[in-house]
This record gives sequence, C-alpha cells and structure tokens, in this order.
Amino acid sequence: MKTVVIGSGSWGTALAQVLEDNQRDVILYGIEKSEVDDINLHHKNSKYFEDVSINPSLKATMDINVVKEADVVLLAVPTIAIESICQQIDLLLTKKTIIVNVSKGFHPTTNERMSQVIRRCISADHLSSVVSLIGPSHAEEVIIRLLTTIDAVSLNEEDAIVVQQLFSNHYLRIYTGSDEVGSELGVAIKNVMAIASGILSGLGYQDNTRAALITRGLQEMIRYGMAFGGQQQTFMGLTGIGDLIVTCTSVHSRNFSAGYQIGKENTVENFLKNNKKTVEGVRTAKIVHNVSKANGIDMPICEEVYQILYEGKEPKTCANDLMLRELKREF
Repeated sequence: MKTVVIGSGSWGTALAQVLEDNQRDVILYGIEKSEVDDINLHHKNSKYFEDVSINPSLKATMDINVVKEADVVLLAVPTIAIESICQQIDLLLTKKTIIVNVSKGFHPTTNERMSQVIRRCISADHLSSVVSLIGPSHAEEVIIRLLTTIDAVSLNEEDAIVVQQLFSNHYLRIYTGSDEVGSELGVAIKNVMAIASGILSGLGYQDNTRAALITRGLQEMIRYGMAFGGQQQTFMGLTGIGDLIVTCTSVHSRNFSAGYQIGKENTVENFLKNNKKTVEGVRTAKIVHNVSKANGIDMPICEEVYQILYEGKEPKTCANDLMLRELKREF
C-alpha cells in the first residue's frame, strides 16, 4: 500500500519514519523547502529535532501530485488547515483512499470534529473512510523510537485494522476503536486542560494541584463527550485519560508550555502578543466555551481557561475561584 504523509512538521516526520522503519511504501509531503531538503540531503529535520538523525531511506517531496495513487493519506497539519488541504487533495485523488487524521481539535468556525470536516471535503468516490490516529504521544519521543501506544479510531473497522497493521512495530503499538465522537472530543478538550495544567505549574502549584486538575478535568471531558454521544469507557482509555496525562505533565506539550508562560507571568498578554506556534487548546477553549454554554454543560476548568485567554482574567484569581466554588459530592 502506498502511503503519503502530508505535513513535514514534527508529527508528520515521526510517523513517516515509523512507516519507513516498517518498510512500507511511504513518502512525506511538505511545503517548506528547507525541511524537505534537510530530510532528503541530511536525513534530519533540524527545525523540530535538532540532534536526531532519521531513517536515511525516508524521502520527502514538495509535489502534491504524489497523492494521486495513494492508498492511504495521512494528514499531519494543524486543524485550521484540514479543510483546505482536503479540498486540494480531493481534486487529485483517483480512487477510494483511507484518510488518516492526527490533528486534535475542531474546525475554527463550524465547530466540526476533524472526521466531519474530512467527510465534508473529500468526495464519496475518493473516500474509503476516515481513521483518527490519536492518543498519548509526543513526536519528540516517537522519532527516537521510545515505546508509545495510540489508537486507530474509525467507523470502518476494516480500515482501522489496516492502519493498525501499517504503523504497529516494536516501539509503536496501535489499538483500534470505534467511538469516533468520544475519542475526538477527548483528545481535543485535553489541550484546554493542558493549558490549565501549565498555568497552575507556572503559578507555582505542584503535585497535589496537578492531580486534582487531571482528575476533575477528566470529569469535564466525560461530561462534554457523553452529551454528544461519546461513550464513558472511551475516556478511560488512550484517547481520554491517557492523552490527558501526557499532555498535562510534559514539557513537550505546546499547550502545557503556553500555559506555563501565562501562569509564570500571571497574565496572558505577552503570550498572545508573541506566540508564533500552533497551540490548539487556545481555539478549542473558545469553542468549548461557546458550545457548553449553548448546551448547558458544566465545564468550570475550561471556562476559567477561556476567561484567562479571551477575557484577560488573572490566572491567580481563576485558581482561587475554582477552589471556592460551591461544595458538592464528587460523583
């Protein structure tokens, strides 16, 4: 099977290397000449992995036409770019193709989950199914082949198994799942929780606080996910508590790092003024705020993150307000 990985950033490069390690037919597509040349000429992607040598057999290209004969296309681009890249490749695909998405978030204006965006933008003649390859993973660890487990989630079990078998090896283990709603909502909302975790760390709070944040954050994820048809059990797995833990505790997480800066300075001002990285939790916080308000879903942690990011509320005040909410039973 021919696989094209779209996006020569950190995650796209790491997953393309997985396929090359597995001796699959894979090529990596990117739009940055410096990244493509670095991969082809130096067997590195120094922008993202400064001191890491990647599989020398991996090849990259700037020719989008490579998708024409693809059996599998993996999208490793920010959520904001999913719609446009799908519209672009739909004009080039020549057969039913498995579209694998690894982005975690929502469409910025329609609030659609990524699988919904892909189905809307890829014609039925060109789409076998959408498979979300998601879970607790940092590209910085996969690229050096540290043990990792994630899920291949799809409404099409056969295609999920295809993706599972394509990517699984001695350092990357893939499980399959079918709860598309719960899985996609889980990996999106945990980015908001990771910002909250970073903020609390920046403010100087430590293990007790982080444990509380992760535990109560999980309850918010479950509450939100089940409101839209997600299964509670999903949130006990890799795309729920698994992804929540890794993102709320790791310096590799852009969302955690963004939150840490905000907490350290006790203001969002400098972050919003100077940030140039994709921090998915920022947009997700606004979407969750709007949707939860419209549907009467109680999301206190997400709401405080929204207040910090969009209303300029002081992080210290948010932490105090969460602690002083009305007392109640845990469940």
